[in-house]
Amino acid sequence: VQLQASGGGLVQAGGSLRLSCIGSGLIFRFCDMGWYRQAPGQQRESVAQLTSGDTTNYADFVKGRFTISRDNARSTVSLQMNSLKPEDTAVYYCAAFWQSRTYWGQGTQVTVSS
Repeated sequence: VQLQASGGGLVQAGGSLRLSCIGSGLIFRFCDMGWYRQAPGQQRESVAQLTSGDTTNYADFVKGRFTISRDNARSTVSLQMNSLKPEDTAVYYCAAFWQSRTYWGQGTQVTVSS
């Protein structure tokens, strides 16, 4: 199983970024997917979840600003991030939950300047 995340970068506060994660080696449409982030010196935290049945769940600190979506035909999960804040700066990871296991992508850096 491989998860390849992309789309991170440097953006000014108030700007937008779109992260994407492509999965391979799994039956993507059966997977629950998630985005997590980890800031320096902090624990990894959940940002957004999207089940195989298209139920979403967001952390309070991103509600109304971030949107998670999936394209099963392309084995891709995306995270649209709007109204970015400096405190959103972190390495963002995608995760796939399948057959009682969790698989992680390699992470993509998001830096929001004030």
